[in-house]
Amino acid sequence: MTLLNDLGQPIGDPVGGFLPPPPPPPSPIHGRCVRLEPLETDRHAAHLHAAFSEDPDGALWTYMTYGPFENEEAYREWVSSVQGSPDPMFFAIVDESTGRATGVASYLRVNPPAGSIEVGHIAFSPSLQRTTGATEAMYLMMRTAFAAGYRRYEWKCDALNEASRLAAERLGFTFEGVHRQAMIYKGRNRDTAWYSIIDRDWPALCDTFEGWLDPANFDGAGLQRTSLRSGAPTTTYRS
Repeated sequence: MTLLNDLGQPIGDPVGGFLPPPPPPPSPIHGRCVRLEPLETDRHAAHLHAAFSEDPDGALWTYMTYGPFENEEAYREWVSSVQGSPDPMFFAIVDESTGRATGVASYLRVNPPAGSIEVGHIAFSPSLQRTTGATEAMYLMMRTAFAAGYRRYEWKCDALNEASRLAAERLGFTFEGVHRQAMIYKGRNRDTAWYSIIDRDWPALCDTFEGWLDPANFDGAGLQRTSLRSGAPTTTYRS
């Protein structure tokens, strides 16, 4: 039922008891397969550059505003330029079994008064892609944000980036539309696709993630018994 004010105009639902959540702390976030550590040049850059070098064509950088990087030194310089930034706040995704960083993600556009936070700068090396750890990393960042009191969790990408859009849908984000000519990067136009998860979506989605991430959901070959979105066992995930 739509609420009306004293003038008969429709207004939004009241947000009772909301307190702006704190900015996310630069602290490690631990999971079963991966942990997220605040990105550091000396700790992570060499491992990340080696992992990203498994993509010699640089395809994973096509829709990023930076990259590919010519060599490890160039990548180290980039990591140094973002290390310690509060927004975006970058994390290295570290494989728990090897201790090596294989991907990066960040919180950004953190807006505590609105209770809104975005995940972005997602760069998964080939060794991280299509693994349980990749999904767990995204779950851990969502869980941390909603536990802190955020009410809106955003995902944005180039509207032409089909892989990112499919990933957002698989992870339970709701498509909200395309902002045309939203930015220019690498000398070309970007229309931006917007997705979100809001706090009332989260409890059911959290249960879905935890059920999917349960080791009992995978057979000895890593084949999921139930998929995250459809319930059909279609994909092998490396642990």
